[in-house]
Amino acid sequence: VQPVESGGGLVQAGDSLRLSCGHSASDFSDNPMGWHRQAPGRQREVVAAISGRGDRTNYSDSVKGRFTISRDNAKNTMYLQINSLKPEDTATYYCFVEEVATGTTYWGQGTQVTVSS
Repeated sequence: VQPVESGGGLVQAGDSLRLSCGHSASDFSDNPMGWHRQAPGRQREVVAAISGRGDRTNYSDSVKGRFTISRDNAKNTMYLQINSLKPEDTATYYCFVEEVATGTTYWGQGTQVTVSS
């Protein structure tokens, strides 16, 4: 089942956003999840990942200290809090789910974040 992102938009530098990713799998809490982003002309970059229980997180060096990944397993939802947005954060942000039971990775359709200077 494809996850569904929401929360993107057009913001100004210095603003904050919270992205959400919902996934309807019954084994939601078993599955690591994360966020990638892809800017025009650039390779897709993993920005953050979180374990199934939410007790372990990882961030790319480019976002450490500004991005916070979290999840609410009771709501089958993962979040990405983005603070102090910069124009270079402009990208399409994709949620992914690594389904442990099947070894399959599911990707969302993406949500656009555009940061104006």
